[in-house]
Amino acid sequence: MNANKLIPEHIAIVMDGNGRWAKKRGLTRVAGHKEGVNTLRKIVESCGKLGVDYLTVYAFSTENWKRPEKEVTFLMGLLKQYVKQEVPFLIENNVRLKFLGSREGLKVSVLKAMDSGEEQTKNQTGLTFNIAFNYGSRLEIKDSVRAIAQLVSKGKINPNEINETLIENYLYTAGMPDPSLLIRTSREMRLSNFLLWQLAYTEFYITDILWPDFSEQELLKAIDSYGSRNRRFGGI
Repeated sequence: MNANKLIPEHIAIVMDGNGRWAKKRGLTRVAGHKEGVNTLRKIVESCGKLGVDYLTVYAFSTENWKRPEKEVTFLMGLLKQYVKQEVPFLIENNVRLKFLGSREGLKVSVLKAMDSGEEQTKNQTGLTFNIAFNYGSRLEIKDSVRAIAQLVSKGKINPNEINETLIENYLYTAGMPDPSLLIRTSREMRLSNFLLWQLAYTEFYITDILWPDFSEQELLKAIDSYGSRNRRFGGI
């Protein structure tokens, strides 16, 4: 837990606007994604220095498979490149890398990169950096319910024992606190199937800034906004 209560324990980010950033500059969407990775490095470093315990970013959703094949292929390659290039930086900054999402449909080379990144950083004790990749919250909840249903069918638990804690233990985020703050760039006003269960009482911060232009200064603005709010969790 953070000693400074004004610093969110867990920040979630929907990194939106890479394509629009590129289009405004007459560049390809690929160029926007590359610049977005540069921004991500800065934000990971900033969160670590600020004392944030968990950072979860939405990198590739289960719906993103609908994008043009060329772009999907690039994003898969970008993930592999990211792990290869950034793991030394993560280790240097005491960051533990984890991937949240389904592994179905991902190529072996992508899975190996994900496993390698997690293995190499597993002993880091600072920021836990979650990349939601091939992630969909409805799928996550379905998987949790299915796992619990199997326990019931085997007689290992009674249906009356099913509660929120049990469900959370079978989510991809098991063992992590819910996000305190959600940041979404490029002024989009929707959750896009991201952490639907976990965001029940999260504070939202929406900004016009496109993700490649998001900076540490913008991060601090979001945190300042969070710190000024009275979180009642349904109480008075």
